[in-house]
Amino acid sequence: MNPLKKLVGETAIYGTSTILARIVNFFFVPMYTRVLTKTDYGITTEFLSYIAILQVLLILGLETGCFRFANKHDKPKQVFSTALATMLAVCTAFFATCAIFSQQIAHVLGYDGFATCIMYVGGILAIDCFTAILFAYLRYAHKASKFAAFKIVKIGSELGFNLLFFFVLPSYFATHSQSWLLHFISATPDFTYILFAIFLSSVICLLLFIPDLLRIRLSFSKSLWRAMMAYSLPLMIAGLPGVANDFIDRVLFRFCAPTDVAWQEQLGVFQAGVKLAVLMTLFIQMFRYAAEPFFFAGVKDKNSPKLYAEVMNHFTAFCMVIFLFVLFYIDAIGLLIGKDFRAGIEIVPIMLGAYVLLGITFNLSMWYKLSGKTNFAIYITSTGLLITLVINLVFMPKYGYHAAAWGHFFSYFVMAILSAWLGKKYYPIPYNWQKILTYLLVGATLYFINRAIPFPNLWLKWAVNTLLLFGYIAFWFRWEKINLKQLVRNK
Repeated sequence: MNPLKKLVGETAIYGTSTILARIVNFFFVPMYTRVLTKTDYGITTEFLSYIAILQVLLILGLETGCFRFANKHDKPKQVFSTALATMLAVCTAFFATCAIFSQQIAHVLGYDGFATCIMYVGGILAIDCFTAILFAYLRYAHKASKFAAFKIVKIGSELGFNLLFFFVLPSYFATHSQSWLLHFISATPDFTYILFAIFLSSVICLLLFIPDLLRIRLSFSKSLWRAMMAYSLPLMIAGLPGVANDFIDRVLFRFCAPTDVAWQEQLGVFQAGVKLAVLMTLFIQMFRYAAEPFFFAGVKDKNSPKLYAEVMNHFTAFCMVIFLFVLFYIDAIGLLIGKDFRAGIEIVPIMLGAYVLLGITFNLSMWYKLSGKTNFAIYITSTGLLITLVINLVFMPKYGYHAAAWGHFFSYFVMAILSAWLGKKYYPIPYNWQKILTYLLVGATLYFINRAIPFPNLWLKWAVNTLLLFGYIAFWFRWEKINLKQLVRNK
């Protein structure tokens, strides 16, 4: 099978669960921004940021490490078994710590009376990090359909619990003030509902893997473990500033946001704006699931660098299609969030541009994963984190969440530049930078043309935008010599 077709096919399957997850999460946004206060939504965002940062720390870089060693080792199952044993020990210890010190942690964060939320966070992290290795094995074994099915069940259960908690339980609690459920969530909708729903969905996901776990004979190879950790820990160390770069601004709102409005409210508005850029992060995530195994599997092929460069061309062009689609119809898309949160629409163009740069950086970063020079990841991501911190610390007190958005943009921009420069030196890939930059510039130009035209009504605006969007797609297909009829026939 044509390797590009295989990548596209698996991307589509992985994308099924990823798309559904993003759609469900986006479905939550209209609900959360209409039922919750800006403060509660801001607190939720803060907790989810802690989860995202700690997940990278706890997984120890083993998710990518498993792909590296499974493709080199004569017993790939032992690679995953060693990783699972490691995760079991780490996750058990972490959850026990959260459970024992939940009261103290809640007090330090200023959430006295919500110690159960600390336990939910600990449970979510412990379960998700452990099952991440199981999901990695499904990706390695090219069991994309099973991967997607399990993810869909997890997503569906989270959706079900959210609907139950937000639309059924409040009226139930009104007449049952002594219900045992009140030990787990509040009597009225707040951030506890969201965290408890995520925790329960993680438990259900773990239960799905029980048949697989019963068939696994956990074995631990000390020599293999040392080699895996030597490769994976630099990725974890690099991943920490990477994920901190993505989420540290949410944490900084507590300390740096303008004082005229509660920082939780500003964080809630910021997060609502970020959610409107969901289509971009959706595509990048589904591409990543399929691309990592694809890139590692082709590392020995002498024609791989040329193929990787071709992938980058299409990836960049498609990202700009998403960029234009969201911004051309933002007047309609923005109505999905509650009116109290719509000020966040102002940051959507910035965040979309930032995510395009992030996706390009992911492609460029494969050079140090493929060559084993993972230490360079630390320098790249740490530089990005430093830029994020400087921009937010200097400008957030005055400009609030606008500074947070620009922090993402400039951080990812510098990371892309560094990745391209170092990759050219240590693992040359013949990227066609003329094409890549042209796709970016043409897309950005169409957006600014759209903004400069004073349309008398929305219908005319959307009609012109549709023509511009299809014009960009036609430009991409013509330059890459993509024949739709041939693609359909060869599918």
